[in-house]
Amino acid sequence: MAGGRASLALLVMLFASFMDLLDVTIVTVAAPDIAADLDASQSQLQWMLAAYTLSLGCGLITGGRVGDDHGRRKVFLVSLACFAVASAACALAPSAGVLIAVRAVQGLAGGFMVPQVFGIIRSSFEPAAMAKAFGAYGAVQALASVAGPLLGGALIAADLWGLGWRAIFWINVPVAVLGLALGARVLPESHAPVRTRLDVTGAVLVAVAVLLVLLPLVQGRDWGWPASGWAVLASGLLLLAVFLAHERALTRRGRQPVLDPALLSVRPFTTGLVASVLFFGGLASFFLTLSIYLQAGTGRSAWDTGLVILPYAIGSMITSGAGAALGAPAGRALAVTGALTLAASQGLLWWLARDGATAPGYWPLAGVMFLGGLGLGLGAPVLVGVVLAGVPGRHAGAAGGVLSTVNQIGGAAGVAVLGTVFFNALTPEVGAAPGAPAQLFGHALAQVMPWQAATYVLAALAILALPKTTTTPRQ
Repeated sequence: MAGGRASLALLVMLFASFMDLLDVTIVTVAAPDIAADLDASQSQLQWMLAAYTLSLGCGLITGGRVGDDHGRRKVFLVSLACFAVASAACALAPSAGVLIAVRAVQGLAGGFMVPQVFGIIRSSFEPAAMAKAFGAYGAVQALASVAGPLLGGALIAADLWGLGWRAIFWINVPVAVLGLALGARVLPESHAPVRTRLDVTGAVLVAVAVLLVLLPLVQGRDWGWPASGWAVLASGLLLLAVFLAHERALTRRGRQPVLDPALLSVRPFTTGLVASVLFFGGLASFFLTLSIYLQAGTGRSAWDTGLVILPYAIGSMITSGAGAALGAPAGRALAVTGALTLAASQGLLWWLARDGATAPGYWPLAGVMFLGGLGLGLGAPVLVGVVLAGVPGRHAGAAGGVLSTVNQIGGAAGVAVLGTVFFNALTPEVGAAPGAPAQLFGHALAQVMPWQAATYVLAALAILALPKTTTTPRQ
């Protein structure tokens, strides 16, 4: 596929991916409004993010396999239609519990949609165009991560037709309808060379295992950290081991598992997964805690919060093009630089928030956000290419699913762990100090930032174990 048709097909897939990834973070800036309107608890706010990213991650590997077997174009379009319906249901949710449930459905639809992008690109684009397409996807991934809070703030401030926070979900519907209309005309159909039987048992095992791991992390504070919660966590880790054993057994019997153990033997792929989950894992929790700090702690509106985050998006856009263009000759250096730049931005934000008695002004915050965006744009496009480099074409959907699954599950874990650190720091003792609530929320944010910075430093160390350059994935 080449020419204008290929460009239009890529545009459709990138728009759908942008919308899907946008919904990971767009809820963050709306969290205070949702909490006030639906009387949501702190744990429920975490679940509004974690339920989406968890179900998205759990659907990705299975979605890649279903697309490989039944047609990537077909699965992409059906998933996009389901995503639109689920988005409308989110907009109509009457309670926090209902919103969490339909967010899970929305994430599952996205989980089946995203792997088809990888599969269609790998099967339909020439090698040179393929490298550029993956770079464009990486840039979109980075941009979507930071555009959510800005767009969410704009929609809430505009209060279109009195919809308030519900507009952040309604906006998906016309975008999805347009994507369906264009995609039905321009997207090519492709399949894996051999059709296989879906590993339903493996898909269920990994979904339940991840849920059991995250459940006590999010709810532990409300439960009072009982021994039973740690037992649930341990059972989840044990079930992950059972899942891996099941996948290896299927492979020995000549069956096709949802996660091919052969993928884990590709060293750049597995090392890249570690680097990727560290790099992307903290983004959702970062914007959740930052949004709550800016609105509840410093008294900013949702729109003002979006404006604070805007320089992050600008910085990301400036460097993402360079990251995509220079990824092949200087991949590792760019990724390490991006990760360390992000770590530096988190350290500076800690310095601004540590004295919560005085709310920082716009320009100091904007400078920190801009620096973080520069780091994200440098690293994100490169990591996508590094992780997928060298993966055989027959594993296109599965490899893309594994990559996105690890990122999304890492994001859900980040919301669970770092969100818990933040909310645990909102103690009555700190709240009673002079300068509350600024001191209260500034103290909580300052507790999170060192952990955020540490994840990026660890990501840089993991990236150092990758090849110096990236290569075009082989067919």
